[in-house]
Amino acid sequence: MEAGSNAKKAVLITGGGGYFGFRLGCTIYKKGVDVILFDVMKPLQPVPEGIKFMQGNVCCLAEVEEALKDVICVFHIASYGMSGREQLNRKLIEDVNVKGTENVIQACKSTGVSSLVYTSTYNVIFGGQIIENGDESLPYLPLHLHPDHYSRTKSLAEMKVLKANGTELANGKGVLRTCALRPAGIYGPGEQRHLPRIVSYIERGLFKFVYGDPLSLVEFVHVDNLVQAHILAFEALQANKKHIAAGQAYFISDGRPVNNFEFFRPLVEGLGYKFPTCRLPLSLVYFFAFLTEVVHFLVGRIYNFQPLLTRTEVYKTGVTHYFSMEKARKELGYEPQKYSLNEVVEWFRSQGCGPKPRKYTMTRLLRNGGLLLLFIAVLVSWLPSAVTFSP
Repeated sequence: MEAGSNAKKAVLITGGGGYFGFRLGCTIYKKGVDVILFDVMKPLQPVPEGIKFMQGNVCCLAEVEEALKDVICVFHIASYGMSGREQLNRKLIEDVNVKGTENVIQACKSTGVSSLVYTSTYNVIFGGQIIENGDESLPYLPLHLHPDHYSRTKSLAEMKVLKANGTELANGKGVLRTCALRPAGIYGPGEQRHLPRIVSYIERGLFKFVYGDPLSLVEFVHVDNLVQAHILAFEALQANKKHIAAGQAYFISDGRPVNNFEFFRPLVEGLGYKFPTCRLPLSLVYFFAFLTEVVHFLVGRIYNFQPLLTRTEVYKTGVTHYFSMEKARKELGYEPQKYSLNEVVEWFRSQGCGPKPRKYTMTRLLRNGGLLLLFIAVLVSWLPSAVTFSP
C-alpha cells in the first residue's frame, strides 16, 4: 500500500477495535497511510499515537457518513454472530451484518469513497457439505440451507457489496469499486474470539473428546496473512492494477488444509495438557449441539449461557471443506507465509494459562454431574434411533 498522493487522506476500518481490525490498522499506518478505527468499543490494546479511533455503530448511517469524510477506502470488517451464543441473537446479527453493510455502502456513495474491501467468510459457500479444493466459481449456498443466521446474513451482505461495484459516487466523484475476501478461521497471538474459548474449555476439563473423521480437513489463516490479503485487495482495486479485483471474491487461508483437532494439538500439549483420545461420531455431537441450542432458546433470556458447541461449529470443525488460493495468488499476488501455533502457545503462557490445582467445589461437582447426565441422556436417545448425519 503506497501512501503517495493519498497520504493526506485516510482509510477507515469498521470493526477496528477488534483483533484483526486493530492489527490491520497498525500495519497500514506503518506504511505511511492515515488510519481511522471505527467501532462500538475501544480496542483492548492502547491505540498507537497517530491512529485515530472513532466510536460509532455501523447500524447508524449518520455515524458512518460522519466517519467517512476524507476517506479513500473502507475495510468493512465489523460483523456479529460468528460463534458461541452470539450465533443465537438473530436480530442483532441481522442489524449489524445486513443493515450495517447497507449503511457502509450508502455512506461510501454519499461521501465519495471509491474503494470498499469487505471481510466475508467461507460460510457464504459452505453449509455442511464436503468441499475439496473448491474455488470462486462455486455458487452461493442457497439462503434457506444455511445452518445459522450469521452465515446467511454474511452471504446477503457479500452479495450487496459485490452488486454495488461500479455504482456512481455522489457529485461525480467516480465510481465505487468493491471486492470481498472470504477468510478461513483466524488465529494468532492475542486473538480474542476463538482461542480463549478453546483454552477455557481445556483448562476447565471440558476438552475430553474429539469427533468426526480423523481424515477430515479444514483451513485456518494467520492474522498476518489475512492482513496481507486485505492490503493487496485494496491495491488491486486501484487504476494502476487495472481494478482487477473490482467485483470479485477471493478465498483466503494459509493454504494448508489440516484436521481441525490436529491443528490445535500443539496448543493443548504446549500448555501442558493431555490430548484427548476418545473420538465420538459427528452425528452424536451435532445432535448434542442441537439440544443445547434448544435449551438456550428456552432459557436464554434468563440465563444466557455459553453453549459448548453450536451446530454450525460442529459442521465447521468436523466436515471437510478447503479452497484453492490460486485466484488470490494470480490476481492479488497473495503468498501466504508459514506460521505455527508456537507464538500462540507462548502468548497464553504469558497470560498464566496452564495446568493448575483444581478445587472441586460443590458447584463444580453439580455442574460436571449435570453435564455428564445430559451427555448420557443424549447418548441413550441417539443410539436406538441411529441418527444419520447428512451434511
